[in-house]
Parts: sequence; structure tokens; C-alpha cells
Amino acid sequence: MSGASKWVYAFGEGNGSDRMLLGGKGANLCEMTRIGLPVPPGFVVTTEACLAYLKENRLPDGLMDEVHAQLRRVEEAAGKRFGAAADPLLVSVRSGSAMSMPGMMDTILNLGLNEQSLAGLIKATGNPRFGWDAYRRMIQLFGKVALGVPDEPFDREMAVRLDVELAAGQLQQLAQRFLEVVREHTGRPFPDDPHEQLEIAIAAVFRSWNGKRAIDYRRQFRITPQMANGTAANVCT
Repeated sequence: MSGASKWVYAFGEGNGSDRMLLGGKGANLCEMTRIGLPVPPGFVVTTEACLAYLKENRLPDGLMDEVHAQLRRVEEAAGKRFGAAADPLLVSVRSGSAMSMPGMMDTILNLGLNEQSLAGLIKATGNPRFGWDAYRRMIQLFGKVALGVPDEPFDREMAVRLDVELAAGQLQQLAQRFLEVVREHTGRPFPDDPHEQLEIAIAAVFRSWNGKRAIDYRRQFRITPQMANGTAANVCT
């Protein structure tokens, strides 16, 4: 990959024929945007970026500069700032290869949440339970997918059969315990910088292409590199 490579495409830049580059999900979002259907703003980090990451074990030079530039455009379109303390913009990073592989790769939701943006989300929605539930879910999913924390310590902290049994105050306490679970298992505090969260999440989605589930699925259904090679990372609002 040369320094001139383009790693990131806004939904308005690609089209439905670019499945190998943008993945099926990304190509479809681009095509729907192109023909004028209402699609929330977002962008695609390409399968080529995924392959470059898997080869070098790091995101390619210039990729995050492109991500930040596209994110600013999304902020302008949404009228919100990513991870802001007031009415924050939150994003998800979703996998998507040229061939459908349902459930075989990873997705991370509610990126941009930290205790400051959570306060803004609660104020904007008027719903503390919703806000704290979104935050604890984000900590658990990010911890598992991006940081390698196993399910068991999170499940042990839940200590209830159904999360609907938990009130807002209990979810707040649970989120704090989840933060400690991450610290205990990684030796580091949970990343609260939204841009750091996004960078880590993109890398985690790329790694899921080589996860056991994905490899076994491609082997079982005889999906060759000529049919699908790498996953895109779709950054969606």
C-alpha cells in the first residue's frame, strides 16, 4: 500500500459495485446514499485497510487522519459533536465483508460514551436508566471485543437473571464495577477518549476477520479470497 492510498470513503462516495473494497454492507449503504434514500451519515474504512492492518499489526499511516476528516463531516451533517458533553454524537463500528458472514465478525456500539458525554446523553433524553444501560453495555462489549476481557467477570458482576430488573442507580453501580473489571483484566483504565475508542474499535473489527468463527465459516462455505478478502469497518451513526 502506498502513502497515496485512500482508506476511507464517505457513504456518498462509493457505490454498490464496490463490494470487494467496501464490503457488502458498506457498498449497500453507499448505493442507497447515491440514489437518494435517507441514510444516516457515516463512512467506510476499506477492506484494503483491514488487510494492511493484518499484515503489519497496526493501522496504516494516514488512516486515522482520514477517519477524523470524515468524522468532522458526519458531525456537521448530524449537528452534534462526537463524544461531546452536551447531546453527544455516538457511533458504532460494524464489520462487513464482500460475502455475507452473519454473526461471524464483531461490531462495537455506542462509541463516544464516557462519564462526561453520558451526562449529556441523559440530559438530552431525560432518561437516566437508558443512559446508564447504554454505557454499561458499551463497556462490556468494548471490553470483550476490543480489549479481550472474557464474559465471565462481567456476568458475575451482573448477578441477576434479567437486566430489565435493574434500576438506573443499579445500572450506574454496575457500570462502575465493569470499569473495574476492565482495569483488573487489562492493567489499564478503560479508554474514555472518544477518538481513542474509535481507533481501538476499528482495529478490533479488522482483527475479527481472522477470528476463529470467521475462519471456520469461510472454510465451511468455501469462501475464497477472490470472493471476499478482509472486512470493511462501517462507522455509522
